[in-house]
Amino acid sequence: MRYYLSCLMLIASVSIVNAADADEFLKEARAALKKGDAAAALKAANKAIEADAKSAVAFYLRGEAYAAQRKHAEAIKDFNAAFALDKTLVAAINQRGGEQFKLGKVEESITDFDTFLKANPKEEPGHWRRGISFYYVGKYTEGAKQFYDGRVVFGADVENAFFHFLCNARKDGVKKAREGLLKLDGPDRRIPMMKIYEMLEGKAKPDEVIEAAGKAKLDAEDKNEAMFYGHLYVGLYYEADGNAEKCKEHMTAAVEKYKIGHYMWDVANVHLGRMKKK
Repeated sequence: MRYYLSCLMLIASVSIVNAADADEFLKEARAALKKGDAAAALKAANKAIEADAKSAVAFYLRGEAYAAQRKHAEAIKDFNAAFALDKTLVAAINQRGGEQFKLGKVEESITDFDTFLKANPKEEPGHWRRGISFYYVGKYTEGAKQFYDGRVVFGADVENAFFHFLCNARKDGVKKAREGLLKLDGPDRRIPMMKIYEMLEGKAKPDEVIEAAGKAKLDAEDKNEAMFYGHLYVGLYYEADGNAEKCKEHMTAAVEKYKIGHYMWDVANVHLGRMKKK
């Protein structure tokens, strides 16, 4: 009996130590993700899982690390594991939706986003990723509403206004979409966003957007990002205007020449992949 009790005490002691270790590794993983160090985050998350294989948060953070490395299948597997361990962790389903989209599974991404929003309805106005998914499955009315509602969160964000325009252009034509262009609460300071907005207004030509990005006095990383967004939105504008050839030209430049570490690069990549399949 004493031996049995000793074993139980030893197991309990090990569990407490492991849980403490796991918490420390989780802190490391979160800090690494915040710094943008996906490799360090992955290493810390792996250690957290080794210390506590039933930690939903550990699997969630490892999923985030995989997602940051664009290892979509691995990320989805970990988000699934996280949710299986904790059914209240619907953030895992939300993140899984983003990874589904990146793999071209757009309908599945909407299902995941909807599941998340059912549990977190206050997050709906700001869920621009769902709006983009609506666009790519041809649900332009739903997409336009998503971005219209998004004004309360992104009132000075040209991208929100752009996708609202884009959904309406595919639904009603460019002229009506321009008439219904969302007004901005203030200037979008990112280059070349205001020139993109002028393009939507009909006050600037697509080439002027690319020129504004190219002439901007920015460091290398910011210049690359400006060029990416310039080509992305010029390409999407050409699609709205029915010029598939010019759309593909600019989308190819965005994806292949000006890669960035943001979800919008994945949007461009999915878009180009769909064009290549046609």
